Amino acid sequence: MSLSLRVFKYYKYLHKINVMKLIKCCLFFSVIFLTAKVAFGQGQMIEDPTNWKYEVKKKSATEYQLIFHLDLKSPWHIYSMHPGGDGYEIAPSYTFDANPKIKLKGKPTEKGKATTTKMEGIDGKITYLSGKVDYIQDITVTGSTKITGKHEYQVCNDKMCLPPKDKDFTFEIKP
Repeated sequence: MSLSLRVFKYYKYLHKINVMKLIKCCLFFSVIFLTAKVAFGQGQMIEDPTNWKYEVKKKSATEYQLIFHLDLKSPWHIYSMHPGGDGYEIAPSYTFDANPKIKLKGKPTEKGKATTTKMEGIDGKITYLSGKVDYIQDITVTGSTKITGKHEYQVCNDKMCLPPKDKDFTFEIKP
């Protein structure tokens, strides 16, 4: 048998082996990809358990309250603005875009059903709120304006916490 014929048969044989290895490799990585998608995609499949509404409440000719109404589905909770614990809890925060027509009076306050307790895996007692929660920011305004910004928050239940979320907000003041 000539050398070229032997090389051709050998190449045909190697080609079949490589095709089979390629098929097996593709199947293997497909299974790994699908398994990872199912395992790591679970947190993303949970629907956001929060419902936010924004309200402006007039207190006087130049003083207003910006109210962030939060309605949390049971069994979810949100950490207090001063949660305590070991410092790893993400408290809600509010960032207002620069606006020369407004002046913030103090920091936002919270109103709602607060629970202070010891939780497994957290050092110290923590405070969280559930159900309906209001966050209130007092402001002084000089004329009609739009107030914009972002608020960040994280919600948890007794088994897990969802990743922190940022939401844009807009309030319109029309004296």
